[in-house]
Amino acid sequence: MVSQRGRRNGAAVARKLSTPDADNAPTAEMPAVTENGTEEVARVRAIPEAAVARLAVYLRVLSAMAEQGATTVASEELATSAGVNSAKLRKDLSYLGSYGTRGVGYEVAVLVGQLERVLGLTRQHKVAVVGIGNLGHALANYGGFPGRGFPVEALFDIDPDLIGVPVGGIPVSHLNDIPEVCSERGISIGVIATPPPAAQTVADRLVQGGVQCILNFAPVVLQVPDHVEVRKVDLAVELQILSFHVARRAENVGNGMVVR
Repeated sequence: MVSQRGRRNGAAVARKLSTPDADNAPTAEMPAVTENGTEEVARVRAIPEAAVARLAVYLRVLSAMAEQGATTVASEELATSAGVNSAKLRKDLSYLGSYGTRGVGYEVAVLVGQLERVLGLTRQHKVAVVGIGNLGHALANYGGFPGRGFPVEALFDIDPDLIGVPVGGIPVSHLNDIPEVCSERGISIGVIATPPPAAQTVADRLVQGGVQCILNFAPVVLQVPDHVEVRKVDLAVELQILSFHVARRAENVGNGMVVR
């Protein structure tokens, strides 16, 4: 998944491409968590983009552990479950002000609370899905979003046969109504699942409706204001990356190298 800051020219692109290490590339300001668990807005510690993605993985793993009754977890166990090494885990969690206790590890409930605060999950973020094709239908009907704080509250399409038809219990509205509906319902995240030619128009209307973040499945680079955050999911690119690794492994085997 690729992050795209809001931009109207190529300057930001050049700056991002020149970043040598994703683990050291800061995100926009995120609230640091003090020792007593409160958010400290005045003194913000920047968290690298790659670390933010891993924090979300740690939260998923810890939430599953909590559901199974775990109260503490060792850094080695958490790191293994999250697919990282212990040193990287400890560095990531240090951004929260959480260092654990030697010989005990981390308190699961406390760490879950810290992660939820830093990731902005202490309140719900209402979601709108635009483009109710196969992907849009799947997203609208996915039951896992509300439980994680992302209820789908609005659906949009341009097909007259879909307008007014409930999908996942929510009637589909017309694309022209995006600004009004998003504003009225307090939508903060928009998901674009339209064909590429429509994506920019949809993004413009989402921004008009007050949407602050966009998850874009269309294989295009969106032009948005600086205050709007865009995450791009290009499934074709991800498959091409996997293809590269398959070809690399096959080449190594052909050369007599041991593939691990």
